[in-house]
Amino acid sequence: MATSTTATGRAAGPRPAGTADPGPTPRRQRLRTLLYRLDSKGSPYLLVAPFFLVFAAFGLYPLLYTGWLSLHKVSLYNVNNSQWVGLQNYSDLFSGSLSRFFWNALGNTLTLGLLSTVPQLVMALGLAHLLNYKLRGRTFLRTALLAPYATSVAAATLVFALIFSPEGGMANWVLHLFGIGPLNWEAGHWSSQFAIALIVTWRWTGYNALIYLAAMQAVPGDLYEAAAIDGANRLRQFWHVTVPALRPTILFTAVVSTIGATQLFGEPFLFGGQSGHQGGADNQYETLGVLMYDQGFRHSMLGRASAIAWSMFALLLLLGLVNTLIARRLRRD
Repeated sequence: MATSTTATGRAAGPRPAGTADPGPTPRRQRLRTLLYRLDSKGSPYLLVAPFFLVFAAFGLYPLLYTGWLSLHKVSLYNVNNSQWVGLQNYSDLFSGSLSRFFWNALGNTLTLGLLSTVPQLVMALGLAHLLNYKLRGRTFLRTALLAPYATSVAAATLVFALIFSPEGGMANWVLHLFGIGPLNWEAGHWSSQFAIALIVTWRWTGYNALIYLAAMQAVPGDLYEAAAIDGANRLRQFWHVTVPALRPTILFTAVVSTIGATQLFGEPFLFGGQSGHQGGADNQYETLGVLMYDQGFRHSMLGRASAIAWSMFALLLLLGLVNTLIARRLRRD
């Protein structure tokens, strides 16, 4: 037999059989309803709040603060003492005293991006296609593809700088085997950019190959069987089945590689470290990232460095828009 309790919590004796439980009081019911609404509506915001807090602290605030600095004349050693100059820093970049270096760095950034991104994605697609077959040692090969990506930028660049050294470098030794004289890879415009693009390609090809491989394994096998019945060989299956199925993945890697190429800094900065010329003695491989570092930390001009940073941001938005338009065009086709 059930018992009932009083408001003080003491037992009030057995409740007669057949008597219904009065249930919670209206006050408790309102409290439960309120807690349920807070849990159902407030929990999603609490779960995503850490991301927005971190983004606001380390993403949005630095972006806005850099934009504020780009409109001032600020010294690295006296940040609190700033002078409002408006768009003068941008004018110096585009048509003023720094315009020669800015347009040269912009051109180097675009050419290095093309020299590294296009071969990188093509080679990654080919490697992924080979690894998609049942080869011996596939696990080892897939692991080996990630080794360059796991290598630090500094270590990879310094090793390649020794390979392309004009005195005793392996690259000149290979050229000597073909009867070609030694080259000063760092001094030449295209030779230095080729060497830096090779470093970037070496580091990121395996990473993109594994992304393509994962996408290839998601392609239904029925498509390949139907193509084989129609008489398509492996090459035709690759071009007419695999590549169309990987179109979204290819666009993703193209966008990510474009962003990485626009922000290229470590490789061109360290490639000339042995000679003391970051970006080259004649700025032949100086990128926007290296120019921003040069203005901000060598010349102590944070305003100009911030203007370069915002110019890079605008360039990324423009390239992202171009990639979006290309993606929409390909989807229509």
